Amino acid sequence: MRNIKSICVYCGTGNQVDPVYKQTAFDIGKHFAEQKVRLVYGGGRMGLMGQVADGCFTNGGEVIGIIPEHVQEKEVTNLSVTELFRVDSMHTRKQMMFEKSDGFVILPGGFGTLDETFEILTWKYLGQHDKPLVIFNVNKFYDPLLKMIDHMVDSGFTPFWHRQLYQVVDVIDDILPVLNAQPAHVRPDTKHM
Repeated sequence: MRNIKSICVYCGTGNQVDPVYKQTAFDIGKHFAEQKVRLVYGGGRMGLMGQVADGCFTNGGEVIGIIPEHVQEKEVTNLSVTELFRVDSMHTRKQMMFEKSDGFVILPGGFGTLDETFEILTWKYLGQHDKPLVIFNVNKFYDPLLKMIDHMVDSGFTPFWHRQLYQVVDVIDDILPVLNAQPAHVRPDTKHM
């Protein structure tokens, strides 16, 4: 069993989304605060990003924001965080988010969220880390992505064991137990690479 104390959340900044996504992000942030788990996130106030931070911070949780200088206006820098890092690039942001986290939770988002998700999954299958990852499938948002992963496996572009690199949950109370229960290392099946 792991002991997750710090979770990086990848999520979208779009505001024109179903309110259920925003409420879920807020509730997850609140849950982290109640469980004394530090939130590491992208440092903005927009969309789900702002909601997860507000849910954590306004309920007494610790929030670490990491925002690149060139997106501060677009994502609206969140000054209501425990610690804020302004960095020089998206690459620096992603590396720092990785370093400050024990695990990852993927909430709904767009291209940026998918970029972060697949980068951290790729690092994991290449053996660069063994941190757990959970896809939070609120409102079945990630069903099409999960089907696409199945299609990549069925078509031979991705080995079947890559499905072991992450878990999928849709209940907030399952996030920490599932992250804590993930094995420390996923062994590649080299016969099927």
